[in-house]
Amino acid sequence: LLSEQAEKLKKEETELQTRLFDERQRLNQERDRNITDQPRDVWEETQPQCEQAIKTLQEEIGADKKTLQDSRDTQQQVQLLRREYEAQQRGLGIWETLHRLIGSADGKKFRNYAQGLTFAIMINNANQQLQKMSDRYLLVRNPDQPLELNVIDNYQAGEMRSTVNLTGGESFLVSLALALGLSQMASHKVSVDALFLDEGLGSLDEDTLDNALNTLAGLQQDGKLIGVISHIPALQERINTHIEVIPQSGGRSILKGPAVWGSKT
Repeated sequence: LLSEQAEKLKKEETELQTRLFDERQRLNQERDRNITDQPRDVWEETQPQCEQAIKTLQEEIGADKKTLQDSRDTQQQVQLLRREYEAQQRGLGIWETLHRLIGSADGKKFRNYAQGLTFAIMINNANQQLQKMSDRYLLVRNPDQPLELNVIDNYQAGEMRSTVNLTGGESFLVSLALALGLSQMASHKVSVDALFLDEGLGSLDEDTLDNALNTLAGLQQDGKLIGVISHIPALQERINTHIEVIPQSGGRSILKGPAVWGSKT
């Protein structure tokens, strides 16, 4: 609409300039005409009419000049409005992008977007921990379900596997990496200082178990408390500090170990 109005005003400006030029030509022609062959009395009679005609032409020229100036002013306003319109369109593009990413009345889009960012950070942290324990696996987001995980198996030519198809040992390893990755994301107001593992380590092969225990030992050196709950003797032998749960009669049990001052039934 603004472009059409600007084109119309430009056309009117051209027409007015042409008309102004023609009127000046006519005025010059009238001035150059040889009217001295008429008797003086005739000239004197027609002089007021000529003067009136000149006055009328001058008034028309003045009106045309004003119209031309108004046209130029309007054209400047149109250009200003066009620049404002283009700036608003650019701003609208930003809002449309935000709406596409996070805009919804119930806030679901924003929640999914924020969860996706957090999930991506956690996966990155988990992969860093996973590489310390095994170079076989890599965690990635499910392309069809962005808040679900897939596992790339580097020992199977990079095969993409669902987490539901993992063995017990593989599931434990992935879960441990995710737990460690999540602990790295703790904010300054929330500190994750303790991690307890219930079984799972016993299902790992010897090399992976060594790497997992070394990773946990590194966390312990960083000031975190690591606890492993297990009934497997071979695993217990590899952990220096123990708290034992000793069964008693009557369905009771007692705790035995460092810093244990009583019993628990």
